[in-house]
Amino acid sequence: MDNCIFCKIANGEIPAATLYEDDDFRVILDLGPASKGHALILPKAHAANIYEISDEMAAKAMILAKKMATKMTDALKCDGFNIVQNNGEPAGQTVFHFHMHLIPRYKGDKVGITWEPGTLTDEVKNEILEKLKN
Repeated sequence: MDNCIFCKIANGEIPAATLYEDDDFRVILDLGPASKGHALILPKAHAANIYEISDEMAAKAMILAKKMATKMTDALKCDGFNIVQNNGEPAGQTVFHFHMHLIPRYKGDKVGITWEPGTLTDEVKNEILEKLKN
């Protein structure tokens, strides 16, 4: 896409603090980090979200996320790690180019990736199971 900021960053048209790059992806430090070391995995080929990215690229992104999380955990000595991928505005997506957040976690960091647990009722469980049967 011509005006996609993440396409331009991923393809080197806009400078970024690059942690890793290959033919398919660029991993950069996030300019608005949730924690020390917060990075983004950006595919070089545009896909707006998880629904549009190919299965092959989605698989490669997850393998890269694992590789980067391991390397970052060792280097940054963080206490935990979140891998976050948002789809659609209600889910928190603000840039409509598929990307994954790599968020190192430190004890007491107050990074808020939580929710209030609800209750799965039998009625809702059965409804979902019925709707998602193959």
